[in-house]
Amino acid sequence: MKFTGSNVLVTGASRGIGAQIAKTLAEMGLKVWVNFRSGEAEAAAVKAEIEAAGGKAEIIGFDVSDEAAFVAAMKQIVSEDGELAYLVNNAGITKDGLAMRMKSEQFMDVIEANLKSTFIGCRESLKVMRKKRFGSVVNIASIVGETGNAGQTNYAASKGGTIAMTKSFAIEAATSGIRYNTITPGFIATEMTAVLKDEVKDAFTAKIPMARFGEPREVAEAVAFLLSDHASYITGETLKVNGGMFM
Repeated sequence: MKFTGSNVLVTGASRGIGAQIAKTLAEMGLKVWVNFRSGEAEAAAVKAEIEAAGGKAEIIGFDVSDEAAFVAAMKQIVSEDGELAYLVNNAGITKDGLAMRMKSEQFMDVIEANLKSTFIGCRESLKVMRKKRFGSVVNIASIVGETGNAGQTNYAASKGGTIAMTKSFAIEAATSGIRYNTITPGFIATEMTAVLKDEVKDAFTAKIPMARFGEPREVAEAVAFLLSDHASYITGETLKVNGGMFM
């Protein structure tokens, strides 16, 4: 794929979908900043794998819900590379529970980690990217943000909010040449889904027209497309990567 910019920050990139996004974008020629909060060893392993394949990467540790730390990280990237061309807001958490038993703290912890952090990333990237009047941001939401899900009121709210917020950023940033888009993955084969019981996996698979879980690379390649020059006239869009589970 063709990229005008040279580098990308991927949050929550030490494992799972985030790690695959980092590796895929590095394969395509971008220098990748691999963000981690607590998994430094895992992030270092992602960096080593990228470099072993001939790519360029740096690890950068900070908590995405810490506003000052997020701002400082962007300043560091711009200071070292001269720009931040692309951003993937991928980091997030879950704290599941039925709504009637969910405490306000449990709700707000997920909002802070998922929605507020994405807002900070989007806002700060706009400030940085508008100086060159170029950039692209992809926010990783979820099918749950479109459909809702029992036991995930907080997570659904954070991801539904991400979808709506991305559209607002897209409107405000369009005249500055900056694009904001969202991807909503369905059930993807990661460490999180690997621990599900077979009967649970079978029940979910039965609801997916393509009759399988997605692969992390299928999400990563969708991210790469939306970041790339090939999507230069796409902004404010929500791209579903869910095997047809929700259309």
